[in-house]
Amino acid sequence: MAKEIERKFLVRDDSFKIGAISEKHIIQGYLSTEVRATIRVRIVDDSAVLTVKGKNDGVVRDEWEYPIPVDDAREMLQRLSTGTLIDKVRYIVEYEGKRWEVDSFRSPLPGLVVAEIELSSPEEEFAIPPFIGEEVTGDPAYYNSTIARMGMNG
Repeated sequence: MAKEIERKFLVRDDSFKIGAISEKHIIQGYLSTEVRATIRVRIVDDSAVLTVKGKNDGVVRDEWEYPIPVDDAREMLQRLSTGTLIDKVRYIVEYEGKRWEVDSFRSPLPGLVVAEIELSSPEEEFAIPPFIGEEVTGDPAYYNSTIARMGMNG
């Protein structure tokens, strides 16, 4: 079992695009959005994964991820997903030796841009890039599973 240790921030401007080393198109949906176990299907360009995440304990949570056939992922998303599918572009930005993932949402919340950084421990220190705004780690409003549910309501 892997542990995910990440922090999440709002993005204040699009200057991150200048430093982006890659970008990927992501479509994802949820088979379960229970707090105890979130189950996600994600298609990234031409590959797909099934991810199971446990409940957050601060910035740490259990995570299991498995590659699956893209056709299976599409079928699961079409037939089993709860809520609205998320459509976003993920930019990978290197900043002072750390990798940031910046997600620019196309739907269901166009204009929302958040950045995440994965850490090796909750206490790990890192430099904050200039495009980073308010920290929203642990705020359920910014969980992708919540965003998918919100899309159903507006």
